[in-house]
Amino acid sequence: MKIYNGENMLLGRLASRVAKDALLGEEVKVVNCEKIVLSGKKVLVFKEEKEKRLRKGYPLKSAKRIRLPDRHVRRSIRGMLPWKQARGKDAFKRIMCYSGIPEILADKDLIILKDSSVKKLPTRNHITVGELCKHVGGK
Repeated sequence: MKIYNGENMLLGRLASRVAKDALLGEEVKVVNCEKIVLSGKKVLVFKEEKEKRLRKGYPLKSAKRIRLPDRHVRRSIRGMLPWKQARGKDAFKRIMCYSGIPEILADKDLIILKDSSVKKLPTRNHITVGELCKHVGGK
């Protein structure tokens, strides 16, 4: 079982690493999901998210957009998997995301990815997943 610490990690880079591990048969857990970082200016990220939420046809059958940080990260990871194949669905079942660090995982070793850090960004324009979810109505 691999446990990744999401604090100050870029969402896309972390999601691709987690998806790859899950496809290889590992059970993967991601903690501190509300502190994972999205790159881009705050205003533009909010605008893009609002456009995604307004882009729907018939409301009863349209896609549901998630407002919880841990579910938002898990949905982003699902985008990196071959979801329509059986191995992608099995890999998705092996992934779990948490806001904060649960008591069960508190004493375990957390994996921190150096290549996925926010320090790799050329600019300082970024926003956390927690801020984004709070802006769209999450807790």
